[in-house]
Amino acid sequence: MPIKPVLLLGNPQLREISKEITKYDDELEQIILDLRDTLSNLQKTKNIGRALAAPQIGYKKRVIYFNLPDNDFAMINPVILFKSSDKFQVWDSCFSFDVAFFVQILRHKEIQVEFMTENGKQTHVYVEDLAELVQHEIDHLDGILATDHLTDVSQIIMREEWEARYRGD
Repeated sequence: MPIKPVLLLGNPQLREISKEITKYDDELEQIILDLRDTLSNLQKTKNIGRALAAPQIGYKKRVIYFNLPDNDFAMINPVILFKSSDKFQVWDSCFSFDVAFFVQILRHKEIQVEFMTENGKQTHVYVEDLAELVQHEIDHLDGILATDHLTDVSQIIMREEWEARYRGD
């Protein structure tokens, strides 16, 4: 079970733009396994989280792994094709923040994403319910962190306070 350390806020590698996957080979398989196992471990130890991007564990590749209650899958080379003009506020945190704090930011309400599956199949999905999560993870591939979207520093809250106020919502 390969569990990788997560790069933390301030690490310059998090600001680098990831490279596209061009070969479906053993390296890609290893990245996906490391993302899966690391995310699973983080979900157990941090009691939060739904996805992890390859740059967060030191791979400068355009791969994201999602582990949702009813589905787990990888997005390879995801590209957002459409963003709705409607936006909404979301409390966002990150394993690269050690989930120590949340920031309230704006995200597009709906997006359309094109990506490759683990089997090399190109697919398009329209995302509404998880739009904020997919945007967050794709941002990681471009060296962007949730804190970069912050427009008001009063919209930062420590995790303990966030859980006391919002965790049941």
